Amino acid sequence: MSALEFINVSKNFGGVQALEGFGLALAQGELVTLLGPSGCGKTTALRIAAGFETSDSGSIVVNSTDIAARPAHQRHMGMVFQSYSLFPHLNVRDNVSFGLRVRGIHSDERRKRAEEMLDLVRLSDLGHRMPHQISGGQQQRVALARALATEPHVLLLDEPLSALDAKIRVEVRDEIRRLNRDLGVTTLFVTHDQDEAMSISDRICVMNNGVIEQVGSPRDVYNNPSSSFVAHFVGSINTLHKGNTRILIRPENLVLTTHDENAQWRGVITDITFVGAFTKISLRLENDDTPISVLAISAQIDNSITIGLNIGINEAAQ
Repeated sequence: MSALEFINVSKNFGGVQALEGFGLALAQGELVTLLGPSGCGKTTALRIAAGFETSDSGSIVVNSTDIAARPAHQRHMGMVFQSYSLFPHLNVRDNVSFGLRVRGIHSDERRKRAEEMLDLVRLSDLGHRMPHQISGGQQQRVALARALATEPHVLLLDEPLSALDAKIRVEVRDEIRRLNRDLGVTTLFVTHDQDEAMSISDRICVMNNGVIEQVGSPRDVYNNPSSSFVAHFVGSINTLHKGNTRILIRPENLVLTTHDENAQWRGVITDITFVGAFTKISLRLENDDTPISVLAISAQIDNSITIGLNIGINEAAQ
């Protein structure tokens, strides 16, 4: 039984088809990411699940019950937004317990539950502070605690990390994954950031122009893209030719050689970018001027690899 299922969901906004025949099922406790460029329909799908948008057709099923006709407050879902959306006049503890107060839960139980949630997101000592007195990363963890306090059937996350700086983004991302695993709460995560999706997801649903391009594990989507769009959107890709055949190859699946005169391709190095454990080497093929890149282990790059060098390029042995 699926914890959340979209069945043939479609949505049109003034002639723009945001979703067309969208179908996706999430298992209990699974974290699935909707990944795609702006305007692909991923946020529309999330808002339809939450009850903030109404679909033109199709069903939203939670635990075998069609909830498409229910208003948002009766769907028993937790929502975390990009902008945190904390109440500025309430302290952290009262923000977390707000949903419980709306449901008429007694004050003692609300306080106990809020303390449990703050402990869960490792903010137990900040309950008395106001939102403006804590960092952006802490505010987003408070928003997570608030969404989880009501024990939702499904947790919905709408690009919750995009307003954070890089280091804090990774910390909160890892926190979301930990909470998903510890609590077993079914989670639908929306992002346009491929690295985010790859690191956090059980499965990724790649979307484009309102339809699903591919659904699979991060490893499967990366290693076995079902279309040229997926190959180009998820990770970096090179377009090369073998005879009359066009092939797509990841930068890490190419190797440089200074000794093989019969290399599959030859190119001139145009740039070398050191990024720690790996080095990105940019080249232009000598026959058709196509720009490509090779990702090599930095420790294996010797001093002979320099800008301007004409060098051979082969597929790495699999």
